[in-house]
Amino acid sequence: MTSATLDATATATTTATDRPRRAWAVAGTLAGLTGVALFLFSPGLSDVDRSLIADNARYVAAMDGREAYVWVFQVLSGLAAGCLAVFAAGLRRRLAAREPAGGLLPDVAAGGLLLTAALLLVGGGVSTELYWDLLHLSETDADTVAALATGYNTLPWVWAGAGLSAGAVAVAGLRRRSVSRWLAVFSLLMTLLVVVTQAVPLQYLALAPAALWATVAGLTFALERRGLGN
Repeated sequence: MTSATLDATATATTTATDRPRRAWAVAGTLAGLTGVALFLFSPGLSDVDRSLIADNARYVAAMDGREAYVWVFQVLSGLAAGCLAVFAAGLRRRLAAREPAGGLLPDVAAGGLLLTAALLLVGGGVSTELYWDLLHLSETDADTVAALATGYNTLPWVWAGAGLSAGAVAVAGLRRRSVSRWLAVFSLLMTLLVVVTQAVPLQYLALAPAALWATVAGLTFALERRGLGN
């Protein structure tokens, strides 16, 4: 093998190694889309006459036969949690490459996503018990099932941690142009919407702006290498 061939091979290897990997960004987009699916799909379980909520026995009876909603919800929650964890690691690396050494923003961005992933796993765990209780309603306590349904309808929706991540991205972009200016402005807007949901007794609505942010941010970072996300 000639020296020219060796040099060419080494150059190709270096280029392939240095090429930015964007699977983490795609994971962010997938997490966001999964969050949107959760937002649209999960209410199907408890979409019953509101007057039944005052009577747990009748309320739970109205959910009979809807355990499939819970199963799908559990799968979606686990998928979103895993994708958010990958997105967190990639986002931290991406910001750390542009931010000053020792800066807090990369860790804050990753930490917010990991908080959301953890809450999704907790909510998915509630779904597991709820599924089996709905499958065997005659052997379960209606008050227990109603309490589990409340957790199902709340915990996996509280994506406030992702709002923290969006805020970190907004600061990084507006202060040092570590991300594109338009993504920084969009992240700031989504952060403000998440803050509003936390300032009133509607915390679970944080899922909507946070999932939208993860979808757009992930897609932006995924296309960044080709100049389409700038």
